[in-house]
Amino acid sequence: MTAALIEILRAGGHTLVVGNVGRIETFDRRGVADLYELLTVRPRFLRGASVADKVVGKGAAALMLAGGVAALHADVISEPALRLFKRAATVDVTYDALVPGIRNRTGTGPCPVEKLCAATDDIAECYELISEFIKSQNASNPHQ
Repeated sequence: MTAALIEILRAGGHTLVVGNVGRIETFDRRGVADLYELLTVRPRFLRGASVADKVVGKGAAALMLAGGVAALHADVISEPALRLFKRAATVDVTYDALVPGIRNRTGTGPCPVEKLCAATDDIAECYELISEFIKSQNASNPHQ
């Protein structure tokens, strides 16, 4: 299934594709917003899912691990994210490019979520940090 998800990811210009129980869904928001929403609103869809993701940093890795994802292909993955997956040893991970860290959208510094999760390898703690970050982003931009 992963090869089909990769093809859908690239052909459709999506940021995330998730396949589980015979269903494939595509997502297009940037960052971890779609993964976070899936984990909080529809966690059953993530459990045991195969995922193709454009960019995976440590925050996205933590959310996938919290959600019980079984397989991931990342076009780009950060070293901290890959270490987190290897430490958990529960997700079959493939990738095209390994980078030291994910950069922010302007390329001027580290991705804010990757930076937020840098100090911990605790999945629950990463989830809480990401949750607070997303709530603060939504509060400052209610029209997203």
